[in-house]
Amino acid sequence: MERINPPELGKPSGFSHAVAAEGRFVFLAGQTALDPEGRIVGDGVVEQFEHALGNLLTALRAAGGEPADLCSLTVYIVDMDDYKAHARDIGRVWKRLAGADYPAMAGIGVRRLWDVEALVEVQGFAVVNR
Repeated sequence: MERINPPELGKPSGFSHAVAAEGRFVFLAGQTALDPEGRIVGDGVVEQFEHALGNLLTALRAAGGEPADLCSLTVYIVDMDDYKAHARDIGRVWKRLAGADYPAMAGIGVRRLWDVEALVEVQGFAVVNR
């Protein structure tokens, strides 16, 4: 996998501008902070992001991948101002769960998610070479 960050686009922070990879594509469904009983857990955006990312990484590992295999990730965000206010904490969660490499990423503001209690949803794809 090659993370491509041309200097003409400026230094990315918390994402890569482009990712090139060869291998088995794994498309990961959007994940929220659902627990195994189907309830949204976590009182705030940081806790919900941690649980949603953990769910996504669980699905990725079940497909034979690991966090470094993520090529692209989209974060759907109900309250963009709240998300941005907690960006450093969310970044620490990312580094703890997924490491120092970042996929190509987008953050999209939405009015609401499937579960009204959900504050964030993460969806992505990975390329697994194992």
